[in-house]
Amino acid sequence: MDKTDFDLGAYLSESMATLVKDIVKASFSNPRETAFVARYALASAEARKRRERFAAGGEDIPAFLIASITNRCNLSCAGCYARANDARPDVFRKEALSAGRWAGIFSEAKELGIPFILLAGGEPFVRKDVLEEAAKVKEIMFPVFTNGTMIDGEYLEFLDRNRNLVPLLSIEGDEHRTDLRRSEGVYESLMAAMGKLKERGLLFGVSVTVTTENAAVVTSPQFFGSLYERGCKAAIFVEYVPVAPGTENLAPTEVERAALARAQEKLRGLFKDAIFVSFPGDEKYSGGCLAAGRGFFHIGVDGSAEPCPFSPHSDSSLRDVTLREALKSPLFGKLRESGILTSEHSGGCILAGRDADVIAMARPSSSPSISPSQSPIPIP
Repeated sequence: MDKTDFDLGAYLSESMATLVKDIVKASFSNPRETAFVARYALASAEARKRRERFAAGGEDIPAFLIASITNRCNLSCAGCYARANDARPDVFRKEALSAGRWAGIFSEAKELGIPFILLAGGEPFVRKDVLEEAAKVKEIMFPVFTNGTMIDGEYLEFLDRNRNLVPLLSIEGDEHRTDLRRSEGVYESLMAAMGKLKERGLLFGVSVTVTTENAAVVTSPQFFGSLYERGCKAAIFVEYVPVAPGTENLAPTEVERAALARAQEKLRGLFKDAIFVSFPGDEKYSGGCLAAGRGFFHIGVDGSAEPCPFSPHSDSSLRDVTLREALKSPLFGKLRESGILTSEHSGGCILAGRDADVIAMARPSSSPSISPSQSPIPIP
């Protein structure tokens, strides 16, 4: 694809429309799920019109957000980027946002025409108060990245009533690989959770951290086929970004990325009523990195407006500004104008490892130095 001919707005709009159609196909055999998704498809179409109206006025509204609603988790998985970011000395953290403020953010997102908000953590299911607020906004679909260990009777009832919350269960491959990273017994809990979700006819998927060690296994038709039989209708492949020293060898190379792209095309052909997405994927085919508001941005646990989960730096907070104002963050503007996001890139995460550049951009241009009281980012 020639970047000079690339239209980011058209790409995002077409991608979102395709994704909605895929969800409808994935739920067609389930009348209750189909009824919900049909209503959501109408809301998504209206959301697209809202984004187009903003675009006509010179404001680009992203098609989705990633929101980390908690840093708490009942597991301690190896290589967890959320835990690693929370412990970083260059990231200033305040207390977690209240459920009330999250409710306001979700409402603002609806008014802006944002149809998808990915809820992450930590473990999002420890913040039922926030999930309850998300559930009220039926015009938005909330995929929830979860380790699956808290999906019990009470939560099953909750998910059954609120089908705009779609669990994405984290899995690393087979039982050995999953338990090795997430602790013994987690794989068994995941299989049990899938059985319960399937029994109730609830739409769910999996999120898979792709590394050099498991790439061939987790992208195989045999692996997804076993999950498909359990009711799984989506797979989100997340390339491992090294956040812990000594794990650089686990990050996918061009070889694994090329194989992942080929495997996804094969899976889409074999499982036509399922959804397959990779993140960040080979960004050169989407005109560069979509972070910093080009296609999405990340809201940290404390409300910090951050370029993406792998670049946890900010110069504004949703505690103090609206979602619309956060999109006009000076940091986001500098990142877009700098050319970093659209620079030549072989794939993977553009911002990972460029902390110094991002931190420098987060500093007010009128002053060579700042303090934590002036910005969420202190000088290291």
